[in-house]
Amino acid sequence: MSTIGTTERAGNLASRRLPPVAEMAVGSMALVIIGGIYLASHLPKAAPAGPAVALLAVAGVVMLAALGVVSRLRDFAWDVFFRVAGWAGLAYVVIAGMLEYVFVLDHTHGTTLVMLTLMLVVFALDIPLLLAFSVARYQQPS
Repeated sequence: MSTIGTTERAGNLASRRLPPVAEMAVGSMALVIIGGIYLASHLPKAAPAGPAVALLAVAGVVMLAALGVVSRLRDFAWDVFFRVAGWAGLAYVVIAGMLEYVFVLDHTHGTTLVMLTLMLVVFALDIPLLLAFSVARYQQPS
């Protein structure tokens, strides 16, 4: 197979118009990180929950919207997407579990622990989605 054919196919894959899934995932992740920093900045006392709840809610809605948008893609490398998402998901479940352990070990409790746990869940779903979409978008559709 010639290099020109491969280059043309790669150019076609790169120029495809896909929804802004990566941007949505990064936005959701940024909101969760801001919320986590906000909550952590008040430790060991409890933080006012309003801003953290709002950030988490918006981050969750944006992440669910990104999942919804990616699920509607027709001509997409789903095998690659699920392979990358599976391994990245496994890694981020371990990372989120270690962070949760640190929160519990530091005697974080109540609403603050619940909010941080939910933010970790969004974080552990966001990163694999971002990685899987970013890899699969440049692969031949299955």
